[in-house]
Amino acid sequence: MRWNFIKRGALLLILGTSLFGCAELGYYAQAVRGQLSIATSGRPIAEVLQDEKTSPQLRQRLESSQRIRSFASRELALPDNASYRQYVALDRPFALWNVVAAPELSLQPLRWCFPVAGCVSYRGYYDEAAAREFAAQLRNQGYDVQVSGVPAYSTLGWFSDPLLSSFINYPEPELARLIFHELAHQVLYISGDSQFNESFATAVELAGITRWLACEGDEAQRQRYAKSQQRNQEFLALIRQQRAALAQAYSELPNDEEKRAAKQRILQELQSKYAELKQSWGGYAGYDRWFSSAPGNAHFAAVNTYHEYVPGFTTLLQQQGQYADFYRAAKSLAQLPADERKQQLQQLGKMVQAPLANPALEIAPCPNKAATQSALHK
Repeated sequence: MRWNFIKRGALLLILGTSLFGCAELGYYAQAVRGQLSIATSGRPIAEVLQDEKTSPQLRQRLESSQRIRSFASRELALPDNASYRQYVALDRPFALWNVVAAPELSLQPLRWCFPVAGCVSYRGYYDEAAAREFAAQLRNQGYDVQVSGVPAYSTLGWFSDPLLSSFINYPEPELARLIFHELAHQVLYISGDSQFNESFATAVELAGITRWLACEGDEAQRQRYAKSQQRNQEFLALIRQQRAALAQAYSELPNDEEKRAAKQRILQELQSKYAELKQSWGGYAGYDRWFSSAPGNAHFAAVNTYHEYVPGFTTLLQQQGQYADFYRAAKSLAQLPADERKQQLQQLGKMVQAPLANPALEIAPCPNKAATQSALHK
C-alpha cells in the first residue's frame, strides 16, 4: 500500500515537472512531500481507539467521526470507501494554507493549473511560511491576496483521505459538515471549474447536516446549529451586498482612480456593517479571522467560489428527492459547456425554496441511532 502511495506521488511530481518546467519543481516537490506525509502516517481508527495512550477526548471524537462516516454513505449515498477510516496527528494547526489572489480592480481570481485538479482559483502550501512568501510576491505585483488555513481537503479518490488533528475536535455538526463536503468531491469534480465543484460540495454538506441533525443530533445541537446558520446567512448576505457594489464600481466607473476611491469606500462600509452585525450577535466574533488581513478582492472571490451556485444545486436536490438521483442530475449538468451549465444553475437558483434544507429528503424515517454503533467496528 505504501509503495502505491509513493508511485502516485512520483507520478504527480513527474507530471508537474514535465508540464510546467523546473521553475515550479520546488512547489510540486513540497506538494508531493506534504501529501505523502499525510497518506503514509495514518493509523486505523480501531487501532487508535484500542491504544491506551489515546486520550478520552480523542477517543470520543473518533467514535463520533465513525458514526458520521457511516451515516454519510448510508443516508447521503456518499462513497463507502476507506476515506476517514484512519487518523493522522499533524504537527501543525492546518493541513495546508491556500493562497487566493485577484487583481487590484477585479473580482476574478487568478487561476493555477495542476495535473490532477485542473485549473483552480487557489494555490496550496503545506508550509505556512512558504504560503506567505508566495503571497508577498503577489502583493508586490499589485494583487489583492488572502492566505487562509485549510483544515481538510480532498484528493479526489487518489488517496484514502484520513481524519486529521486539524479538525477532529470540531463540534459534531461541523465535523459532519466537513466530512460530507469532502466526500462529495469524490462523487463529482470538474477539472477547471472551482465554483461548480465547491458549490456542489457545499450544497451536499448543508442538506446532509440538516438530515444528520434531525436523525442523530439532540435538541441543543439543533438549536446551536440554527443560530450559527442564521449568523452565517447574515454574514454571506453582507458579503454578497458589498461584492455586488464592487462589481458595479469596477464595471461602470470610467477610470482607475475613481474605481480605487469606490473600492476604499465600499471596504470601509463592509467593516462598519460587520461591526453592526457583531453587535446584533451579542459580540460573537467568529468571523473576525476573515477580517484579520485587510479584506480585498481575493476575500470576496474565495467566498464566491464556495457559494455561487449553492441555491441552484439546492433546488436541483429538492427536485430530485433522492441523493443518488441528485448526483446523476448534477453529473449531467457537468457534461454541459461551462456557459450553459452556469446559466442553468443560475436559473435553478432563482427557484430555491429552502436554502439550507431539503424537505423532500426529510420524509424518509431516520435510522435507529443504535444501528450506527456498528460503524465503530468497520
